[in-house]
Amino acid sequence: MPVAAGIEQSAADTAPPSPAVGKGWGGEGQTRGVALTRRLMILAPLALAACGFTPAFAPGGAATGLLGTIWVQDPTDRNGFDLVERLEERLGRPEDIRYDLTFTITTEALGVGITTDNRITRFNLKGVVDYTLTERASGVRVAGGRVQSFTSYSATGSTVAGLAAEEDAATRLMRLLADQIVARLIAATAGQP
Repeated sequence: MPVAAGIEQSAADTAPPSPAVGKGWGGEGQTRGVALTRRLMILAPLALAACGFTPAFAPGGAATGLLGTIWVQDPTDRNGFDLVERLEERLGRPEDIRYDLTFTITTEALGVGITTDNRITRFNLKGVVDYTLTERASGVRVAGGRVQSFTSYSATGSTVAGLAAEEDAATRLMRLLADQIVARLIAATAGQP
C-alpha cells in the first residue's frame, strides 16, 4: 500500500492480521493431535498388560511379600518418627515379621535466600537416609543403600511461623525419603517369594 509523502508507515499497518478467536490458537487445527492422544490413552493400558506389567501393590504384585513383614527400628527423634510412620503407612504395621529395617538419618539446613542486609529468608533442608533390610531368621542383608532429597521453607514470618515451616519441611522430607526407600525395597525384593 503506497504511503503519502511525509507520512511514515507504522508497524501496525504492515503486521499481518490476528487470527479469529478459536482459529489457529489450538481451536480447529488440533483435532488430529487430540485423536492421537485419545488412541494412545486407550492403547497404553493394553500395551502395559501385554508386557506383564503388574502394579506393585496389586494382589500378586511385587510389594505383597513385604506388606506387614518389616519391623522398622524404633525412632529416636521427630524425624525418625515421621520416617517410621510413613514406612508403616506404605508397608503396613508388622504382623508376620520376616525382615528388620534399620536406618540412619542425616539432615542439614542450608540458607539459600539471603537479603542485602545478610538475613536468610529461605532454607533448603537436605536429608539423607542410609538403610539396611535384613532377613530376621538368617541375618542376611537383603537390600540397603542411601536415599536423599530436599525440601524448602520460608523464614520470613514470625519466629513461631518459621518454626512451624521448618517442622513441616522436615515432615515432608521424611515422607519423601520413606517413599524412596519403599520403592527401592520393592525393586530389590521383586523376584523373591
